Amino acid sequence: MSEKPLMDAIARLVPHGSRVLDLGCGDGALMDHLQTTRGCSGYGVEIDDAKVLACMRRGINVLQLNLEGGLTMFGDNAFDVVLQIDTLQHLRNAETMLRETARVGRLGVVAFPNFAHWPNRLQVLQGRMPVTKRLPYQWYDTPNIRVGTHADFEVLARRNGLSIEDSFGLHEGREVRVLPNLMASTAVFRFSS
Repeated sequence: MSEKPLMDAIARLVPHGSRVLDLGCGDGALMDHLQTTRGCSGYGVEIDDAKVLACMRRGINVLQLNLEGGLTMFGDNAFDVVLQIDTLQHLRNAETMLRETARVGRLGVVAFPNFAHWPNRLQVLQGRMPVTKRLPYQWYDTPNIRVGTHADFEVLARRNGLSIEDSFGLHEGREVRVLPNLMASTAVFRFSS
């Protein structure tokens, strides 16, 4: 993940000096940003060989793990913040990973493409699966296992006993706090257990 407005929005949710675990950290750009701008430390978790190498080249501590196996190697509250940025929609065990995020971190931050954004709704009304900047794949070649909405995550969080501390949407680099389920292409949440 290297989209600067999204990284800046996530960084504002992470307290200075936090010990961070970034699940599905990609090339390590977000961890690098958090280390530089927020004085954070921690680890990224990534499965892709090329992305693990990119993290190492950036100087990011990275563990090569398949998140489908869970986070059993980490104790309760081992991190101040656990991030799942553009990760949740790729996991088969999304609800389990959400609970694990809350167990391993004092705070969790999740961001994902918001399927309920109005252009997506319009494309569905026209009989097509959405293809947008945030959902750039055709239905037959998407890495997403599922799609979710801002409103769906609120329900999932409540069902799992999580307390949402902040939620908003992002669209084209701007925070959307009014009608984020309709007006934002990305859903963002900070929560605790």
